[in-house]
Amino acid sequence: MKKKDPKLFSFSKVLCRLFGHKLRVSKNVTEHIHEYKCAKCGMEMTDTANGFLARLTPKFKETNDYLAKIHKRRRNRRRIFAEAS
Repeated sequence: MKKKDPKLFSFSKVLCRLFGHKLRVSKNVTEHIHEYKCAKCGMEMTDTANGFLARLTPKFKETNDYLAKIHKRRRNRRRIFAEAS
């Protein structure tokens, strides 16, 4: 299997730079934070704290995983209390 070399020329990257990315939601972290992936070039982006999009770096990926874990735990706790009452 070939590995992608970031230095190689790619028409999809040129098209994205000219016409913009075609972002699709790849992961719902919470109701307000999502991870996106471009359908053309494969670039990954995420929502930031101030509402803008930023490239999905390893630091953002780690933060999103932690937020998803906290969100899931709170959602499960809320469901348990709702069933108990």
